[in-house]
Amino acid sequence: MHFIMEQKTVSVWVRLEPFLLGALPTPPPAKFSMHYLRKMSTYVRTRAKDGCFPRIYWPMWKHIACGKLQLPAELAWVYFEAFDMLTEKSVEDRLEWAEAASQCTSQEELDQLRHKLSVDTLQFLLFLYIQQLNRVSLRTSLIGEEWPSPRTRSPSPEIESKSSLQNKNWDDQAHLTFVQTHLFDLLELVLDPDQLSSSGHHVQDSLLSTEALCGLSFLLEGSVSKGRSVHPLHELLLWAPLQSQAGFSKLSQAFSVRKLQGWLRDTLTINPFGTTACFKTGKKLAWVQQIEGKIKRAKIARNTHNAPAGSRVVIISQVYKQTLAKDSEKLIGASVKLHRCNESFIYLLSPMRSVIIEKCWNSTIVLGPVQTTVHVQNCQDVKVVCVTGKISVCASSFCTFHVLTPTRPLLLAGNEALTLAPYHTHYPALEDHMAIIGLAVVPNVWDQPLCLGADGIENPSTPVYSLLSPSDFYEFVVPFEMEGDTSEIPGGLPPLYQKALIDRKQKVHTWQKMVKEAQLSKEQRKQFKAVVEQKFHEWLCETGQKQQLDSLIPPSTISKQAAG
Repeated sequence: MHFIMEQKTVSVWVRLEPFLLGALPTPPPAKFSMHYLRKMSTYVRTRAKDGCFPRIYWPMWKHIACGKLQLPAELAWVYFEAFDMLTEKSVEDRLEWAEAASQCTSQEELDQLRHKLSVDTLQFLLFLYIQQLNRVSLRTSLIGEEWPSPRTRSPSPEIESKSSLQNKNWDDQAHLTFVQTHLFDLLELVLDPDQLSSSGHHVQDSLLSTEALCGLSFLLEGSVSKGRSVHPLHELLLWAPLQSQAGFSKLSQAFSVRKLQGWLRDTLTINPFGTTACFKTGKKLAWVQQIEGKIKRAKIARNTHNAPAGSRVVIISQVYKQTLAKDSEKLIGASVKLHRCNESFIYLLSPMRSVIIEKCWNSTIVLGPVQTTVHVQNCQDVKVVCVTGKISVCASSFCTFHVLTPTRPLLLAGNEALTLAPYHTHYPALEDHMAIIGLAVVPNVWDQPLCLGADGIENPSTPVYSLLSPSDFYEFVVPFEMEGDTSEIPGGLPPLYQKALIDRKQKVHTWQKMVKEAQLSKEQRKQFKAVVEQKFHEWLCETGQKQQLDSLIPPSTISKQAAG
């Protein structure tokens, strides 16, 4: 429903990023309930001089999280770090932090560095509250049937598999419903304590300060008359005709909570730049060919032509038995969703904001640098190669991750037989792309995952992951030409993996020398070459590499579309 004022239509909607990137796809701690967050809201204001308000520093959040909410310190940092990743920072600031963190030689030095970090207190409270988005869905999914089942190693791509595990982080309708349902609590969290009753609830005449309204802008934004200009909520309510309708009092210089709540209920609508709108009205991209006889057609849509920063979305769905390779300005700074892509090789070689890979199987996915998070959910037999601010994995099996990341990988519920490995490739523009979004080569903690379950940090009796054996490690070659100066793996390889490559090259050299010294006749060399080529061809077929090589040559019918 829209609110009409002086023949102007005002729309307010839920911002995409707080839920897409901020809500961790795992059940939140029990004490992230309104009861405890309300107590925290009051507590931080009484301890303003101690580094709690209007910005809360890491030591005070650690004190509250560990001492009052009973969270392990590692989990407290996961939430603090996740919120900090959402905040606007310059590339220089991001690289400066990475350099300082890489120079820490002990946990004590790292803790001292973290003590300098602070975030907006009111927005952080709202961030903690919206973790409830995934309170129910993941719990019930552990009981129901999941996709893909670890027992079914080769599901047919034509058959829809029902899954009770729904990823609400991309569901803009779920975001709207959540805010509409919990609007009372959200307003109450940002209220000054003196506007609450003795029981901690707001009363009929409670007033909301403009400072608190800025906090709400973390979740809400809007526009007037369907204009292209999108404004945070507090900026939208600077418009005088709206202020009186939203309950603003010139006398108190604050908003009536009751009137503001009513006005928000009247103006809240679905995000016009969300995933729903992207599929309905977004531009379609002809990046893949349609496979004849396939029930589900590949779909690629984007809203990057008209969406504001933070709402740019590209959705790639149902790519089947193909190689998709793109370095496109349409991907730069976008949040990308790869959905139900099967038996394919996908290269998205641009700097992106975030990536989710959902319900994919038997595919290789190579990503350009991802500024915030790569999330993998309900996948099987997928290899992911990425440089990213953060990676999380949920309900996936038999997947391999070659990662360069400054944060500990999050292994959430329902995983089985995951393999973690060092980042092992490069392409010419890689380091330029990393510089654009502020990702450095150090620190790199790809091999220090954190296992999170429904009850917090876990040490499962049966490990859900292993580190790739150096003997099984190979470099990965990106088979495309591009402009750029990167000619080696950024940051190099860990010593054990580098040694494995050197040893293997030495074995090849020894074998070549042995063949040369065998002094074979011309006919013997011909026979020997035929045997080697036959064995190589058999290996290509057995490993699936032949499919990738064949798909690198695009059919002539789509050659003109490749530049799209």
